[in-house]
Amino acid sequence: MAVGVFDLFSVGIGPSSSHTVGPMRAAAVFAEEVKDSGNLEKVAGLRVDLYGSLAATGHGHGTMTAILLGLEGFHPEKILPAEVEERLAAIAETGTLQLAGSVPLPYGVTDIILRPLTILPRHTNGMTFMVSDAGGGTLHKATFFSVGGGFIVREGEEDAALKELDESKQELPLPFRTAAELLGRCQSKGLSIGEIMFVNERASRSEEEIREGLLHIYSVMEECVATSLKREGLLPGGLKVRRRAPDWHERLEKEDKDRDPKYWQEWVNLIALAVNEENASGGRVVTAPTNGAAGIIPAVLYYALHFAPGMDKATQEDRDDVVVKFLLTAGAIGVLYKEQASISGAEVGCQGEVGSASSMAAGALAEVMGGTPQQVENAAEIAMEHNLGLTCDPIGGLVQIPCIERNAIAAAKAINAAKMALWGDGTHRVSLDEVIVTMRETGKDMSSKYKETAMGGLAVNVVEC
Repeated sequence: MAVGVFDLFSVGIGPSSSHTVGPMRAAAVFAEEVKDSGNLEKVAGLRVDLYGSLAATGHGHGTMTAILLGLEGFHPEKILPAEVEERLAAIAETGTLQLAGSVPLPYGVTDIILRPLTILPRHTNGMTFMVSDAGGGTLHKATFFSVGGGFIVREGEEDAALKELDESKQELPLPFRTAAELLGRCQSKGLSIGEIMFVNERASRSEEEIREGLLHIYSVMEECVATSLKREGLLPGGLKVRRRAPDWHERLEKEDKDRDPKYWQEWVNLIALAVNEENASGGRVVTAPTNGAAGIIPAVLYYALHFAPGMDKATQEDRDDVVVKFLLTAGAIGVLYKEQASISGAEVGCQGEVGSASSMAAGALAEVMGGTPQQVENAAEIAMEHNLGLTCDPIGGLVQIPCIERNAIAAAKAINAAKMALWGDGTHRVSLDEVIVTMRETGKDMSSKYKETAMGGLAVNVVEC
C-alpha cells in the first residue's frame, strides 16, 4: 500500500523502530506463516541469524528480546509494557519461548546468531528465520529487512513490493512523490499540504476514522510523556545515564505555573527528553517517523498547542484540529523522505531519523501557524539542510547518548526553521527535493561505522563506564 500517515506514526515499544519494532514485526509475521503452513506442531528447532547493524547494536537496541516476543506472536503496536516484562521474565527463567504462542522451544537471547560484519545486499538490517523438524529438515525459512520506521521488506519480494506500492499510489486521488509534485497539487486544487494528505487518507478511511486515529496517536504521545515523568533513577543498559525529565518537570511547575512564553524552549526540551527517556526504557512510544527520533514531533506539537499565537484562547476542538492538521502535514513531508531517500539510521545515518523528524515537524508547525504551502516546504527544507551529515554513533549501542539530547536540539531547530520560513514569502534558493536527494547521497557516502553500528564517533571515543 502507498505510505500513509498511519504508517509513519505507529504505536510500538522502544528503544528503536528499525532494531526493535521492525524485527518484532518480522518475527511475528514469520511465526504466523509457520502456523498457517500447518507445520507448527512439527517444529523441533529454531534458528535466527542477525546481520550488519542489527547484529552490531542489537543488544543495546533490544533486538534479540523483541524477536523473541515476535516469535511468540506479539505485534509491536498491540503489546503493552507489562506484557513485555512478563513474557521476557518467563523466557529468561525457563529458557523456553512459545513459538506462535503454543509450541515450546528451548530458545533465548544467547541462541540468536550475530553476524555484524556480514551485510546482506538489500539492507544492513537483515535477519533470517528458520524452523526445522526433528530430523533437521527445514520446514520454513525467510529473510526480512528492517528498513526504518518499523517498516519491513521480505527478501525476494522487493520488486513486487515496489510494484504494489506504485499501483496503490495510482489509486490515490492526489498522489505525489516529490515536493514539487506536492506543491503542484496544492496550487491546482487550492489546498494546503495537510489537506492534500487528508484527501489521500480518505481513499482508505472515513473522515471520522482519520480524525479519531490521529487523536489516538497524540494521546499515546501524551501518555508516553506522563509515564516518563513518573520514572526516576538511571536508564537501563549500563551507561548510568540519569533520567532528567522528572526533575526538570518539577522545576518548571514551580517556576512557570502560567506557561510564560519565555519558557517555551524549556518545555520543548522537557517533552523531547521525556519521550526519548521512555523510549530508551523500552516503553510505549509513537514512531515519528522512528523511535530514535520519537521526541521531536511531540515536542514541536506541544509548542504549537501551548505557545503558538492564539492558542491561549483555543477550545478543545480547536486544539484537536491543530493536532490533526499538524500530523497530516508532517505525514505528507514524511512521505517525501520515504519515497526519495530513507528514514533508517542504519542506512543513511541519523540525518535520516532526527533530520527527517525535524523537517516534518518544521513544516507541520509552519502550516498550523498559517503558512502557505511554499512556506511549509521552505520550513521543512531549512530543518533538513541543517541536519545534513548527522551521524548515528550511539554509545554502547544504546539509544541514549547522543540520541536523547539530540531530539531536544532538533525540536528547537524545527521551531526556528518554521519561524524563519514564516518571515519569508516562500521563495528560497534550495528546494526541499534537492535537500532530500542530498541527504540520500550523503548517507550513501557516509562510512558504515557512522550508521548505527557503534563502531565510530562517540561510540568509540567515549568510555562507557
